[in-house]
Amino acid sequence: MNRKAYLFSRFLQLTATFLIILTMLFFLFRLALPDPTAALVVEGLSAEEQQLVRERFGLHLPLWQQYFIYLKNTILLAEFGTSFHYKAPVAGIVFDKFMNTMILMLVAIAISYTLGPALGVLLTWKRGSKLEITGIVLGLMLRSAPMFWTGMLAIMLLGVTLGWLPTSGMRTLPFEATGFWDKVMTLDFLWHLLLPAAVVAVYYMGLPMLIMRNSMLEIMGEDFIELCRAKGLKAREVMYRHAARNALLPVVTQAAITIGLAVGGQVVVEVVFSWPGLGREMLQAIRTSDYPLAQASFMLMDLIILVMNFAADLVYGLLDPRVAVQKEGR
Repeated sequence: MNRKAYLFSRFLQLTATFLIILTMLFFLFRLALPDPTAALVVEGLSAEEQQLVRERFGLHLPLWQQYFIYLKNTILLAEFGTSFHYKAPVAGIVFDKFMNTMILMLVAIAISYTLGPALGVLLTWKRGSKLEITGIVLGLMLRSAPMFWTGMLAIMLLGVTLGWLPTSGMRTLPFEATGFWDKVMTLDFLWHLLLPAAVVAVYYMGLPMLIMRNSMLEIMGEDFIELCRAKGLKAREVMYRHAARNALLPVVTQAAITIGLAVGGQVVVEVVFSWPGLGREMLQAIRTSDYPLAQASFMLMDLIILVMNFAADLVYGLLDPRVAVQKEGR
């Protein structure tokens, strides 16, 4: 199978998987919420008025008709319906919360997946030393510590006790942004971003560091590493230029999964720091039985995971040509 055929096959797999996920989301939410209009119907409404509410959201139709309308609106029209809670189009709400979440999470992931693998290489280089033992223990502690606990410690120390950083929100109140760029392109926003991004980055950093170390230990026993040493290359060059490049493959896979899951945000962090992101909005949508908003949020998270896994396959071929050769030879 050549590269084009392989990419086309992977694209078909991605499309089929996405359709299955859409179907599961549709039926799961309707099984969990047989009558979602119960959250909309207030006391005193007559039976006719209640029926009008159901017709407004298309819930009076048979389930199979609702399903095909849902697929058409989602796939062809990119229409996700109207939020029961906000009484507004879901697309605009999800986009705004999604951008808030991605700014926070991508900054944190960029920091953790830049420093983490570099520290993993360093631990391999210093194998058997006190630095390696300290790094492993610290990495496990950071990964095991609950994020709400580290978040509250950071707030108490850096926000309340020392007063160095703000402890909640995206901007200093009172403030009303006129647009997305007006909201984020300020020093005040960066100042509010620093503490929650640091907490998330510290939590994520341990995993790529340990994965990189374990992968490096396997790579260091390969023949091509011995050849590099026989050529007289410096230890730093062997570690970072030759071994690290091949050891990055499992880190790339984990990074793709982490970015996909980041769409849902870290609900705990968003609640602790009062960050108006998608994760907190998903929790609110479930509490209020707002399944159009919840469906769109989960769908977006699943789509990003699928796309990032597809992107990871492409990056594999760039990092290790042997992977691309094996795929083309299938």
